[in-house]
Amino acid sequence: MLTLEQRCQSIELLLADVDGVLTDGRVVLNNQGIETKQFHIRDGLGIRLWHKAGYRFGVLSLRSSQVVKMRAAELEVRIVRQGASDKLATTKEILAEAGLSLQQAAYLGDDLPDLPVIRAVGLGIAVADACEEVRQAAAYITRLPGGAGAVREVIEMILKAQGRWDEVIQAYTT
Repeated sequence: MLTLEQRCQSIELLLADVDGVLTDGRVVLNNQGIETKQFHIRDGLGIRLWHKAGYRFGVLSLRSSQVVKMRAAELEVRIVRQGASDKLATTKEILAEAGLSLQQAAYLGDDLPDLPVIRAVGLGIAVADACEEVRQAAAYITRLPGGAGAVREVIEMILKAQGRWDEVIQAYTT
């Protein structure tokens, strides 16, 4: 069985659920029916650092939201799949388009629809406040809950395991 550090070595694509991972899982609708979401700023910088390292990041959600589309565009996330009822099939499509294997992908999830992907990819990850079944299936459980920097935590962990972290943050530390 591979160690966590060994699993991190082959990761080139990081996919994440949105509600409950990039957000705290709450869906807020105002009186006009307009949806709002809160995203953690450190997750955003983490995604930019991931891109700087030459890797791809994508979001995969059962729901569809204009807010997600806007946030993805702001962070230059090109892999955006909303309304994905079968997340594993969608993940396999994304990987085929990217020319990557399941072992080269990591996935962050929080609830039951994420379970098949977490079990299939090279590095399945649960946020700290994920449901029990997801936490049990994951190779790694974040210290931070969804919407509170868990994505950044994972990006740092993978880049540090690959020996890339210092190189990627050099612009901020010199």
